[in-house]
Amino acid sequence: MSECHVLLQFGANPFNMRLKDLDGRLACTVVGVGHDPNAIVRLTREAPWAQQHPTIMGPDNSFFYLGPESRPGYIIYGNGRTNIPMTCCIRKKKEGSTSRYFTTLSGKEYKWRKSPTRMECIDARHSTIAIWELSHPDDDHSATLTIKANGMHIVTEILTTLTLNLMAQDLGWMES
Repeated sequence: MSECHVLLQFGANPFNMRLKDLDGRLACTVVGVGHDPNAIVRLTREAPWAQQHPTIMGPDNSFFYLGPESRPGYIIYGNGRTNIPMTCCIRKKKEGSTSRYFTTLSGKEYKWRKSPTRMECIDARHSTIAIWELSHPDDDHSATLTIKANGMHIVTEILTTLTLNLMAQDLGWMES
């Protein structure tokens, strides 16, 4: 069995939340950073946590630039100049499907298979690389994210697209 990394999500608001590992180390923060003129949200992969995992690659953060009236805008990874439309990161391939597809910066396609209380990130070989699950109401955290070792190299993209799916759900983008 491959090694898994568990992160606990504190805060149910996808625009303002923290994820910590089981040792209490802050792994990721999501916070609003301003308006220009629309809302801008930053996801940061925290260095003290990331330094514990040498297979992590890619940018340390991503920025969500929401469109007018909190409609889908675009994402920028790190200090990059490429704007990735949010709709490209939550694509639906089949009518009636709850799965949402995204393509990583390296060009590989993954999908989030969604249900009301759980999302699974799946690669092209149909292997699950991450699972997000809502927690029990009595827990001190809102949800649990389990990332398998073979997903750690794209952890920022997993965190970004998970957060985008949560934002889309919160804002009602995925009802159609």
